[in-house]
Amino acid sequence: MAAGEYLSYPAHRTLGPAPADLHAIEVTIPVVVHSHVSGWLIPGTPRAGVVLLLHGVRADRREMLGRARFLNRLGYGILLIDLPAHGESPGEHITFGAREAEGVRAALAFLERNQPGEPVGVIGVSLGAASLVLAKPDPAPSAVVLESMYPTIEEGVSNRLRIYLGDYGAHLAPLLVEQLPLRLGIAPAQLHPIEQTGALHCPILIISGSADSHTRLVETQRIFAATPPPKELWIVDGAAHVDLHAFAPAAYETKVAEFLRKYLRHPA
Repeated sequence: MAAGEYLSYPAHRTLGPAPADLHAIEVTIPVVVHSHVSGWLIPGTPRAGVVLLLHGVRADRREMLGRARFLNRLGYGILLIDLPAHGESPGEHITFGAREAEGVRAALAFLERNQPGEPVGVIGVSLGAASLVLAKPDPAPSAVVLESMYPTIEEGVSNRLRIYLGDYGAHLAPLLVEQLPLRLGIAPAQLHPIEQTGALHCPILIISGSADSHTRLVETQRIFAATPPPKELWIVDGAAHVDLHAFAPAAYETKVAEFLRKYLRHPA
């Protein structure tokens, strides 16, 4: 019970202003009555496209600043948000993608209103990737990058317990997973992003590290197999469950820029 409380406890923090070099605009995007997500909007070149960046669990929008800078240099507009219950966005519990998905839907709707006609790309890392998939956005983005995403909550919990407690730890996973309905009002079946990737209806680039113990290589390969085309898979050699942009910046920027250019840029 203590572990369940810790894992779902919100990761709120005050961020302060955006870095001056980004010329970002602070935005507050309504989600539902009495709720919102906070973010930074960075202008880009008109008609070049805009990219929504979604951070990992217990992090905030600052985790995505490296990606924001390199994409903005390419002319893309950028929206960075704090997922619900993270950073400066309110929320009583982290829900591993279920209610975070509401923040993703609100951010995409904001871009549709604020950047009409711009093709939209999304890069989600771990929790951010799962939140995007579980959001089932309609209309679909023009292109999506999913990094280090867990396939099911059962496997995600088992892997993390195995890291800290050895193989025996995986047997304890049900003690955490079974708390979801009681603590958060969420059924485990609601947290199976592998079953929802097809609902995105857009080109998808799936990225993971070859040494990732949180989402194992075989699980990433299963996610890729379950994803309809057009799709691409990139396994970052030697990377664990880390910031893949920071781990291999040159290779990451080349791969992601090529993918986004293919699907976000309007033909001449």
